[in-house]
Amino acid sequence: MTERIPLAIPNIGDREIELVNEAVRSGFVSSVGRFVSEFETQFAEYVGAKYAVACASGTAALHIAMRLAGVQPGDLVAVSDFTFMASSNAASYQFAELLLVDSEPESWSMDVVKLRAELERRKAAGEKLPKVIEIVHILGQPADAHAVIELAAEYGITVIEDAAEALGAVWTEGPLAGKHVGTVGQMGAYSFNGNKIITTGGGGMFTTDDEALAQRAKHLSTQARLPDRGYLHDEIGFNYRLTNVAAALGIAQLERLDEFVATKRAIARRYNEAFAGTDIQTPPDLPGKESTYWLYSIQVPASRGEHARDELQDFLAEVDIESRSLWRPLHMQPPLKAEAVIGGEVGEDLFARGLSLPCSTDLTESDQDRVIKRVLEWIQLAGE
Repeated sequence: MTERIPLAIPNIGDREIELVNEAVRSGFVSSVGRFVSEFETQFAEYVGAKYAVACASGTAALHIAMRLAGVQPGDLVAVSDFTFMASSNAASYQFAELLLVDSEPESWSMDVVKLRAELERRKAAGEKLPKVIEIVHILGQPADAHAVIELAAEYGITVIEDAAEALGAVWTEGPLAGKHVGTVGQMGAYSFNGNKIITTGGGGMFTTDDEALAQRAKHLSTQARLPDRGYLHDEIGFNYRLTNVAAALGIAQLERLDEFVATKRAIARRYNEAFAGTDIQTPPDLPGKESTYWLYSIQVPASRGEHARDELQDFLAEVDIESRSLWRPLHMQPPLKAEAVIGGEVGEDLFARGLSLPCSTDLTESDQDRVIKRVLEWIQLAGE
């Protein structure tokens, strides 16, 4: 019997246990304690943001960003169609309408050309324009944020970055060279869920270079409670603050982030080399964009048949190798059927053919070889 190879699991070491134990022994196990503020400071320094506010989840950070952007019921928010549901949920919590924008086939990220054409059409027709454009950095891949920022500036639109999956990803060329994802829009949001590159168990981070926005984000995340002898709240807030215990785990994980990112990239290189010369489509690798490959995701060729992705997933599962299909585009989700959509065909194709392979940061070369061997076996059998 061989051991099961999981898709992506946390990598927890002695340092994480040490700091979590320290937080527990301190008695500050909730949202008050030194680790929360230290985690915020260290995180902001790492990504190059001026301010960071630790939140209970990446979705919470996105929701606060939508609230601070002034999104009201009936406002329009443009967001990538091909993304996890949380990206749109943050806008839906504010009762916004959505403009779902299809992906570019080369990058899998928001198609800015299509978005520009739609904004020009809407302006000419006197139709509603977005209050916010939410960029999603898909699967660790930096999106074309500069083009989005330029477009947003022309129309006076706020830019929010959903960097939940892309901590550590950077641009290496062009106007954003040297910048981390999540730091170039007015506000950014990251996730520390259990399968992310670093984890706090759950949790997220709100980032901005605007001091007033940072102060408001912290205020809203703590139930909008004012410093007063009694319980005084000046608006409706949220219980969105990260706990001290989770922040302690986050600090230890952040210390290892460079190690984790290097490992993810090494895993991606080995897969790329193994699948070179086959009809498997490997993830985007575009000039000027340095991905973290949060999940290593392939595209099964359409020529293999309508159900090829599922067949490969089942073929892997037979030998205890976990894999996962990519997301169903938002326009195909039942709660969002009535929302406006631009295109959609690229996202549908990515969903139909996309599969993520094991890429935990403690994945051994021998286990990766098992995965590679099995995929190559399927390619051969499927071609017969």
